[in-house]
Amino acid sequence: MASSIAIVGAGRVGRGLAHRLHRVGWQIGAVVTRSKSTARIAVQKIGAGAAYSAPTRQILSAEVVLITTPDDAVAEVATDLAELGGKEWRGKIVLHTSGALDRRVLAPLADFDASTGSLHPLQTFSGRAVPELEGVVVAVEGNRAALRVARKIVRALGGIPVTLRGRDKPAYHAAGVLVAGHALALVEAATLVLMSIGFTRRQSNRSLLPLMRQMLVNFERLGPRLAWTGPLSRGDYETIALHRQAFRSFPREFSDAYLALSMLAARVLSPNPELTESKVQNAWKQSSGGRT
Repeated sequence: MASSIAIVGAGRVGRGLAHRLHRVGWQIGAVVTRSKSTARIAVQKIGAGAAYSAPTRQILSAEVVLITTPDDAVAEVATDLAELGGKEWRGKIVLHTSGALDRRVLAPLADFDASTGSLHPLQTFSGRAVPELEGVVVAVEGNRAALRVARKIVRALGGIPVTLRGRDKPAYHAAGVLVAGHALALVEAATLVLMSIGFTRRQSNRSLLPLMRQMLVNFERLGPRLAWTGPLSRGDYETIALHRQAFRSFPREFSDAYLALSMLAARVLSPNPELTESKVQNAWKQSSGGRT
């Protein structure tokens, strides 16, 4: 198993993964960010490595290079690294951590016979603390050599490697964003609704967090349909109409999201999606005086 790794773009994800890898025995080589100061901070948080503010030939000393930049920078970084090393990339393993992109974005390096792929932990990285990766699913894809190393990295971190086809990564990533990114907006929206009627933020958290936790427990134990609660699950369309009226004093995005989520719930949870969707639309129109 390769044991030395360079990190290019050591932000939240790069620092977090490198910190975990260092703890399980990997040698951390070059740590590259956009400035010397942030590179030094990254090295400090990782606990190892040499700080650089730009791509350097020191990267080529590592057996594995992990590109952890934002998605829109991966292609440019791959081009820069290819120009830096040329034929020296032959036999190297280069992985990126984008959730939506596949190994094709690393084509400039593959052209020099580097083995390319990607690994993406289905986990949030806040930057405040290194998240636990034990038992976390990590999507991996790439050519044979890159896949082999990616799986070994994931297992060393305690994660569960799941191999994806490159073309399936956008759908995989979208699923994660629905849960982690958009669900956070839902929680904050619900918090603002409660605060508008007199709750403090602390009271709102105490109200909503247990509700969410129990929903997830029920989902895990019972499955989606048995865990489904709320007026739509009971066919209580009058209450849905009341909710529509309640949202009139909020920005339109609140009611739009409520309607969209009701339609989504009808589609994925109702035994009769078309009928449920129709009744939701009718209740919504009636509550708004016939206007959509």
